[in-house]
Amino acid sequence: MRWIADVLLKEGTNMTNVEPLNRNELMELPAALRSARPHFLSLQARQSFQEGIVCLQSGDAAAAVAALSRSIEHAPDYTDAHVFLGVALSLTSDIYPALDHLETAAKLDTDSFGAHFTLAKLNFKLRIVQRGNEAASDALRCVRTIEQRKMLTQLLTEERARMRNGIARPSFDKPFGVPVLLVAGVAMLAAIVTAIAYMH
Repeated sequence: MRWIADVLLKEGTNMTNVEPLNRNELMELPAALRSARPHFLSLQARQSFQEGIVCLQSGDAAAAVAALSRSIEHAPDYTDAHVFLGVALSLTSDIYPALDHLETAAKLDTDSFGAHFTLAKLNFKLRIVQRGNEAASDALRCVRTIEQRKMLTQLLTEERARMRNGIARPSFDKPFGVPVLLVAGVAMLAAIVTAIAYMH
């Protein structure tokens, strides 16, 4: 079985090269992305989750969103459903809800490699580098297998290459300091005084 994460999160993926799967086929999550925490699900939550995974594999992200949302309705604290709903939402360009679900998954299970890894990958793709690095650091703490370590190493290698070859974007994560605010305030006051003088 192809890795869902590799297929879904490759840059420029249009999902046309993914072989369709029977919607009734039950599938296992890739071991590297599966939450290690045992979770007991109702039949409805499990069936909706499996349907969502099949939809993702067959390239129907919108149907996956609907199915995975139903799974979360039946099991609101199911980490894997939040992770893959985040993936499906990102494929339908609903970026903020995607980030919300991935962050929820990371909070629900702080030891979930899949949640932290997927959150790091999406943040890197959005060029939110600081948050991507934080999520990658959390993912590193959760690494349990060689497969997970390889995935994270590849992600960080790709990000370093992007940083070397790309244009740096501001992070907007630091508040303005007092000197900058004073200069801006004086400039604004001067503009107001000039405008008032010009009116009279």
